[in-house]
Amino acid sequence: MDNNTFQDYENEIRSLEEEIQLLTEMYEDRQQESTFFSDEEILMARRSFQGEFHGGSKGLESPSDLKAQLESLETDLSFLMKFTGIQFTNHSKKTVERTRNRTVRKHRLSGNCHSLSFQLEFQLLEVQNKENVSAVITDLSIILESGEDSDVSKFVSSTEEHGNLLTFFRSLSSYAEWYEHRRCTFLHFK
Repeated sequence: MDNNTFQDYENEIRSLEEEIQLLTEMYEDRQQESTFFSDEEILMARRSFQGEFHGGSKGLESPSDLKAQLESLETDLSFLMKFTGIQFTNHSKKTVERTRNRTVRKHRLSGNCHSLSFQLEFQLLEVQNKENVSAVITDLSIILESGEDSDVSKFVSSTEEHGNLLTFFRSLSSYAEWYEHRRCTFLHFK
């Protein structure tokens, strides 16, 4: 066997090992997510769900009612996308750390707002107390298509520092709408 063939086999083996490692991590993440709740909590949630669905199900007793509710939610989502101009094209999340009362997940979002593309990457730290769950955004990173504008760069830096996604999306919607108007106006005069 010559060296090239041997090297090709080694590269294929490394590739397969990396794929096995990735699949193992995905499997462990799924296992962690399923073992996060105790058997007692799962049983209580199941009883609660069954009680709501069978006993006091607020009019959602038939599949046609569920279908109508789903169509209503899709209509609402479509309205919000048209109203804000924000469309998410990709989302992924990965559990980084999980303990009994603390979970850290890494999220990646990408999408468009009018004609601007954006990408977000952040970690969501969820801490569960006896009564409630609190969530904090950390390590926020924003990539915005029109980052050449110094005011936008300052805004993005400030948002990354404070981790305020609501303010970011509100401002992005307004800025992207006017960015599109300016772009069309300049094209008109060219």
